[in-house]
Amino acid sequence: MARSTPAHPAPDAPKFEAALAELEQIVQNMESGRLPLDESLAAYRRGSELLRHCQQQLADAERQVRILENGVLRDFDAAPEAAP
Repeated sequence: MARSTPAHPAPDAPKFEAALAELEQIVQNMESGRLPLDESLAAYRRGSELLRHCQQQLADAERQVRILENGVLRDFDAAPEAAP
């Protein structure tokens, strides 16, 4: 079975930490209530883009995590296993 590899981010895409910091700043600016409506809408759109970007980077990282089990590396499975 072929495995899909995570898509590489666009060259101009921000790193996770930078995107998260920008998203936090946007949230603070919007929560302050001092942005005009048009700026609030633009900030909301940018925040949505950053949120999707961060979620995708986290999903890609999760797929790359591997754990050692009984001497064998296997893919990390975030879903909890059902108890017998």
